[in-house]
Amino acid sequence: MSDLDIRPAVLDDIPAIVAMLADDPLGAQRESPDDLAPYTAAFERLSQDPNQIQAVAVRSDQVVGTLQLTIVPGLSRRGSTRSIIEGVRIHADERGLGLGTRLIEWAIDESRRQNCQLVQLTSDTSRTEAHRFYERLGFEASHAGFKLLL
Repeated sequence: MSDLDIRPAVLDDIPAIVAMLADDPLGAQRESPDDLAPYTAAFERLSQDPNQIQAVAVRSDQVVGTLQLTIVPGLSRRGSTRSIIEGVRIHADERGLGLGTRLIEWAIDESRRQNCQLVQLTSDTSRTEAHRFYERLGFEASHAGFKLLL
């Protein structure tokens, strides 16, 4: 994996990121790779926020993985800062080769660099393989998650 680069995303990466977001049963229902305008607008907002990092993993000039890392300062846990990992996706051709582990390890290292005391993530209840993956990396299923669509 020495030919892998993990870096902040740029605008030109958006089509590859959106394609990966749409490339699973859940993403296929909620993503629209044919209309990049909302993703471009969201990326512009992310780019303006110093607490947001949309990262990509690149091999041979191809985006092969992505995640969003959000840094959240807070008062709870004695004023701890936490990070939230979202939207982890690996290109279908790269799954099972260790790239997901590298990407999550990068996010954990970046969280430490940002002085976070806790890294958290959520995963849809239907993603049982992803749950095993996160548990293998030391994450614990410690909370129940709730959402309210607006």
